[in-house]
Amino acid sequence: MKLNDKALLTQLRVSQAIFKKIDKRATQQVAESNNAVITAGRYNKSLLPTSTALEDVKKMTTQIRTAYYDNTLPWGIDGTTMLPSKHYLTFMKMFRDMKVEWQRLVDKFIREYPQLQLDSQRLLGDLYNANDYPSVDEVASKFSIEMIVMPVPSDDFRVGIDETELKSIQADVQQRVEQSSKLAMKELYKRLYEPVKHMAERLADPTAIFRDTLTDNITKVCDVLDNLNIDDDKDLENLRQEVETKLSNTQPEALRNDPHYREDTCKSAKEIINKMNIFMEGLNGNS
Repeated sequence: MKLNDKALLTQLRVSQAIFKKIDKRATQQVAESNNAVITAGRYNKSLLPTSTALEDVKKMTTQIRTAYYDNTLPWGIDGTTMLPSKHYLTFMKMFRDMKVEWQRLVDKFIREYPQLQLDSQRLLGDLYNANDYPSVDEVASKFSIEMIVMPVPSDDFRVGIDETELKSIQADVQQRVEQSSKLAMKELYKRLYEPVKHMAERLADPTAIFRDTLTDNITKVCDVLDNLNIDDDKDLENLRQEVETKLSNTQPEALRNDPHYREDTCKSAKEIINKMNIFMEGLNGNS
């Protein structure tokens, strides 16, 4: 089965208002008061210094971006990722649910914007400039979020160009698709390898302090990896199942308080790492 039969390409496009601006007059005043040249620095002012609503939007954007990259694979072009077709419905439901929350936070910010501008006039003092603040409608137009879904390129080009040139294009496309597929599988092994390696290193030191994310990250990657295994790689799936069985259900508090449990879990993690090292070396050799 060709890659374009089992995967899609995705792009997450987000735009949002920043509300920070370089104040040239303040920059000049700071430079002069310190006997410095004006190019020594810039005064970057926050236009809405009391806006927690805008910060909430930015935090939600970060969550969406993180979820986007966690649930897709690299394609080789900045901003474009590959999504296994079997993961499409789950992925899009997750995105739409997060988008609803994102839009709710944006709407809340838009409602508060007029009052936030009035607050800024008081808080910024002489730094306030009414021209820095667009209208409510203009602000609303600065916020948007969408997921673009496209097919993976195939070698089917029905265009009227020279046959030799057409074959060259088809060969280039096929080569890029194959390279992207290999890169995606390498990324999957790496995603599983890194949290297991981190667990083995932390647990090996009896005095090392760790957070609950030590096990949470392993559970998280095991949950998503099955859907992202685009080539149905049996070796990867066997490793994922072993990690899930032996490591993802470990209890952080018990690992902290029970030396024997900690030692046994560390041993399991090291054994899995030793197995994974073989595959990681092979993937690095093929890169």
